Amino acid sequence: MTEPPVLALNSEPWRVTEEPYYRATGEEVELFTQAAVQTIPVLLKGPTGCGKTRFVSYMAHKLGRPLITVACHEDLTASDLVGRYLFVDGQTKWVDGPLTAAVRMGAICYLDEVVEARNDTLVVIHPLSDDRRILPVEKRNELLRAPPEFQLVISYNPSYQSVIKDLKQSTRQRFVALSFDYPERDLETEIVAHEGGVTQECASRLVRVAHRVRKLRNHGLEEGVSTRLLIYAGRLIQGGLTPAVACRAAIVEPLSDDLDLQRSMTEVIRDFF
Repeated sequence: MTEPPVLALNSEPWRVTEEPYYRATGEEVELFTQAAVQTIPVLLKGPTGCGKTRFVSYMAHKLGRPLITVACHEDLTASDLVGRYLFVDGQTKWVDGPLTAAVRMGAICYLDEVVEARNDTLVVIHPLSDDRRILPVEKRNELLRAPPEFQLVISYNPSYQSVIKDLKQSTRQRFVALSFDYPERDLETEIVAHEGGVTQECASRLVRVAHRVRKLRNHGLEEGVSTRLLIYAGRLIQGGLTPAVACRAAIVEPLSDDLDLQRSMTEVIRDFF
């Protein structure tokens, strides 16, 4: 019996052709580069919107490798990652999942918020994240060996860890890890000014708002203001909205539905705008 053909993926659409704007906060660029050279998988830890995904895009561009990103969720199955047979153009064809495609083309495969995926799904990455560097494609009776260019990268937010959603030690200890956090004030101001298109003064005020609001995490706020949200606020202000309207839409409303917390954040914004 002839094996159904594989639908081949072109690597070019997956390449990061324009260099993303990224400012290093430590030695993460050197560490990631050396991990890539040594074919070591990488785990990124840090709060939402602190630059993990932007960093991976930046490194994919710097290393000249295709980048395939998977947004993990609780319904993600092993078949979603590896692939499945589909009926295409009147015939049955095998369609690679993102993980298999990344292995074949020697790409960086980035599993974002990996703890959202089921543990039984994550088992599929284990043979790729140790010295074997293989991917069994059981439905095709195929064993793929990852080329040196392939790199596995996963990320998660430690703030959301729980007994139910946690990264097992059997998975964690297959990776070297990099911790991310919100940038220092001056650097965050520079990032917000550049990406948000606002003046240094406006960016500085937005960052000061963020630092004050982040302290509310000790008073019921689940997550602090991400740098991403500050950039959104900057773009809205640059587009002509008042700081009060922009900050409410980009900071207050996304962070909480609690009226008391919203009032507290609004008061902080009034202090600076």
